[in-house]
Amino acid sequence: MSSELSAASPSALTPAQIAALQQQAAAVAHHAYAPYSNFRVGAALLLTDGTIVTGCNVENASYRLTTCAEQTAITSAVALRGPGIRIRAIAVANLNDTASQPCGACRQTIHEFSTPDTVIYFPAAGGSIAQATIAELLPAAFVL
Repeated sequence: MSSELSAASPSALTPAQIAALQQQAAAVAHHAYAPYSNFRVGAALLLTDGTIVTGCNVENASYRLTTCAEQTAITSAVALRGPGIRIRAIAVANLNDTASQPCGACRQTIHEFSTPDTVIYFPAAGGSIAQATIAELLPAAFVL
């Protein structure tokens, strides 16, 4: 996982853009439905067309039916803009002050709508924000 983006990277965001995306992810986490785990997560997607779409986790008593914040945001983006969306960057936040990367299912879903240099910002240890490209998080993605 990279800790810095190259200035030449087409996905590079300014610190202000990263902070704004993180703030939107944290804000939408307050809308999460998490009565079982109390682990409320929000995600904010920056699409390549500049649109920002958010989503939060929605739990279910049948845990397998729970939907992660990243997948909720992606589903909303597809509903809003169609199946041709491409994600430039994603910020993930939780209200538990816990380090948490996207799960495997979310990584695969992100991959479906990304380019190899799509950047994901997520909570790391000590309250910091880590970042990695989707290619770094999922080097052996399933591709048809």
